[in-house]
Amino acid sequence: MPTRLNDLTWEFPHVVASIRRITPEEYLAFERQATRKSEYYNGEIFAMAGASRNHNLIVTNLAGELSQQMKDKPCEVYSSEMRTRIPNGPYVYPDVVAVCSEPQFEDKGLDTLTNPLVVIEVLSESTADFDRGTKFHHYRQIESLREYIVVDQVEPHIERFSRGPDGVWQLEDVTGLSAVLTVQSLDCTLRLSEIYLKVTFPPQQPIPVSV
Repeated sequence: MPTRLNDLTWEFPHVVASIRRITPEEYLAFERQATRKSEYYNGEIFAMAGASRNHNLIVTNLAGELSQQMKDKPCEVYSSEMRTRIPNGPYVYPDVVAVCSEPQFEDKGLDTLTNPLVVIEVLSESTADFDRGTKFHHYRQIESLREYIVVDQVEPHIERFSRGPDGVWQLEDVTGLSAVLTVQSLDCTLRLSEIYLKVTFPPQQPIPVSV
């Protein structure tokens, strides 16, 4: 979870707004002038932490591979800078987001997407539980969303959640550099060896042996 900024006060031209409880409109006004990204949950702003080398490599690899495969399709891929609005809820910055219908935006700013088809998040130790739990719960409120993909950065492991015709979400685990991830709603296949290209995995911790 990003760092809460509720104890800070930010100055706008002509107005001083408390971060403790603000409206979505105030958040957007703040965010569009800010020098660093923040997400919005329940009336509070949360600063986005800097990303690790592995995280940045994985995001770049994913966005590049998807963009290459969809260059002749009516789809667009955005990485980390495209803000996404969840109905009646947060504003977030997915690591990678794709849309294949006409992109829809919250307003004329064209910087807040509302109809993603696929959202991808790269996990970190501090956000893994949040991304799999609370954040996924929020993402499921987006009617257009068909796949939610979470990517581990400490081992070659990906979880793909897909929404079926009955609205039920199903989980597929994809593990190992020789494995292939199929993103069905985009009709794309991604080799994990390409997703994790140049990524250095930390050494595996030995499993404790009980005596």
